Amino acid sequence: MSKTFYITTPIYYVNDVPHIGHAYTTLACDVMARYKRSRGFEVAFLTGTDEHGQKVETAAKANGETPLELADRVVKRFQALWEKLNCSHTDFIRTTQERHKHTVSEQFKTIIEKGDIYLGYYEDWYCTPCETFWTETQLIDGTCPDCGRETTKLKEESYFFKMSKYQDQLLKHIEENPDFIQPKTRRNEILSFVKEGLRDLSISRTSFSWGIPVPGNDKHVLYVWFDALTNYISALGYPEDKEGKFEKFWPAIHVIGKDILRFHTVYWPTFLMAAGVPLPKKVFAHGWWTVEGQKMSKSLRNVVEPNMLIDKYGVDAIRYFLLREVPFGLDGDFSHSALINRVNSDLANDIGNLVSRSTAMLGKYFGGKLPKPGAATDLDQALIDLAPATLQKVDNLLEEMAFNKALMAIWEMISAGNKYIDDTAPWALAKDPEQQERLATVMYNLLESIRIVALLVAPFMPDTAAKIIEILGGDSNNLNLEGQDQWGGLQPGIQIEKAKPLFPRIEIE
Repeated sequence: MSKTFYITTPIYYVNDVPHIGHAYTTLACDVMARYKRSRGFEVAFLTGTDEHGQKVETAAKANGETPLELADRVVKRFQALWEKLNCSHTDFIRTTQERHKHTVSEQFKTIIEKGDIYLGYYEDWYCTPCETFWTETQLIDGTCPDCGRETTKLKEESYFFKMSKYQDQLLKHIEENPDFIQPKTRRNEILSFVKEGLRDLSISRTSFSWGIPVPGNDKHVLYVWFDALTNYISALGYPEDKEGKFEKFWPAIHVIGKDILRFHTVYWPTFLMAAGVPLPKKVFAHGWWTVEGQKMSKSLRNVVEPNMLIDKYGVDAIRYFLLREVPFGLDGDFSHSALINRVNSDLANDIGNLVSRSTAMLGKYFGGKLPKPGAATDLDQALIDLAPATLQKVDNLLEEMAFNKALMAIWEMISAGNKYIDDTAPWALAKDPEQQERLATVMYNLLESIRIVALLVAPFMPDTAAKIIEILGGDSNNLNLEGQDQWGGLQPGIQIEKAKPLFPRIEIE
């Protein structure tokens, strides 16, 4: 029985330009996917685009193009960014693909046959930018409570999903599975929302045509959430599952922004309950990024563009910063000065310095040839014992998606390596011919600790890890922890070249 792991990003709306928030979610999933692979899991990692709805139809019309032409254009931007960010997704789903439309139609048929979908009339206040209906009481001075823009009163024929029928079942599931919604603050928010009572949900529209037609009544198109959320199973070939992917990988872990929490923890689970499909393992909602203390918005022109950041600072620096700066689940603030600080202190000084100092000393004292270690002193043993402890700690923290704490644990090992150099003073040992064996032991332990650090940072900074492994004479394509996580992996006698600086310092302009 192989170990499997399935993780998803939300599918990103094509009426948007990829920004730092999108990059953050996808990156978190990528780190999890890479870590699980390094631990011997077979991984499915899904991302993609949400391409239907009134907003796309309206924007395309204004641009003088078809909705699909608009989608095709924007999708390329997302795909190019994921490539540039070094994301290792195994599939990219588009809601305009036939495989997706098929699953959505089948899902609808299953639920209507069960008697959980009925035709009725919908009348409420509609916000076009948010594609959301609001009741009179939810409006704030007549405007949308989410975006503050004008709403319009709409009445249209609609198919309804009996969401109210699943209220108790959902509540029971959330209460019995404390890890189902994370972090805890989000779980509490949804618990109180569900306890207030669920209403039946309008799941079709007749006011626009860009969407998946309702089976048997193409006057209606399926509403965005009934369509979009289904991507997580349509990508696995549900319901036919000809390739056995659904059977193998479902249920998933969904990583989302907190703004779409309700859709993923109320709508989606109740759709699945009605269709008789097991619920996701976990929905993790992370926080939002502000920029220099202000909310990101197109009007303020402060939307942080990830391509530009990568070009300026390098991909691994961005990957590191986004996951180190803020506890995953809380809101964070992006600033160039904070990023430059991290690059200079954590990357150039800490890990960069450790690698360049150690390889330079090996070159100086042993001609770059890795010596055989002698017996370990208490000082050596402390460094040696830190490796399995750090491996265990990182494993536990990543299980909780505590990315910044996992990086802090790895950095404790990097600091221990730097401190080990100061405590053992190889330059002093090198002056004494009788300390040659002691010097050999110190150099071996130092480089071996760097090897383990490289494997640990690999999910976060794959290019940097590959560079370090290559410097240490290893195979840069093999960054697996399984089988390589025991102390003593470096073979004495190998030739190790002096490393160039991994992260040049950034001079503050």
